[in-house]
Amino acid sequence: MPEDDAVSGGEPDTPVDVVYLRPAQPPAQVERIALVIGLVAGVVLAALVGWLGFRTHEAQKGETQRTLFVQTAQDVAVTLSTADYEHAAADAQRIADAATGGFADIFARHRQAYIDTATRTRTRSLGTVTDAGLESQKGDQGRVLVAVTVKSADPAQQPQFLRMRLTVQKTGDVAKVSDVAFVS
Repeated sequence: MPEDDAVSGGEPDTPVDVVYLRPAQPPAQVERIALVIGLVAGVVLAALVGWLGFRTHEAQKGETQRTLFVQTAQDVAVTLSTADYEHAAADAQRIADAATGGFADIFARHRQAYIDTATRTRTRSLGTVTDAGLESQKGDQGRVLVAVTVKSADPAQQPQFLRMRLTVQKTGDVAKVSDVAFVS
């Protein structure tokens, strides 16, 4: 059978010595280490997911609040720049409803003068927001810049272009204007 030796690699079939390696640590200890590593990885992953979820919630809450501030300022700017002498009392009520703090106090003192002036001068104007943006935000208060175009019902009068800085205060789910300043 020399041909078989050449085909099989030249060595006769002889038993090979088998070496058994013992694990360095007992199997139970390896399982405990793997379990601890898995638990630590799970806790770290859960903490990371929780933190990212919290940050996403806070970002959405902040965006919702910024949108509320800008929308409230736009609405009040239109209310302030739109007047109709036939509905002066209703216009004044809308302004009062949207006001809080110092602005509410000032408007309450001048409310009747607003109504009387609009009625006496037969004022009719329509304000439209040209642009608006959040200038700053601190807690539940934001300052918004609003550009408004005011067109008179009288076609002979040129439109007026106003810029206002409105301070918006959030109380509960509602936002109201606490200060209005005209910017040149």
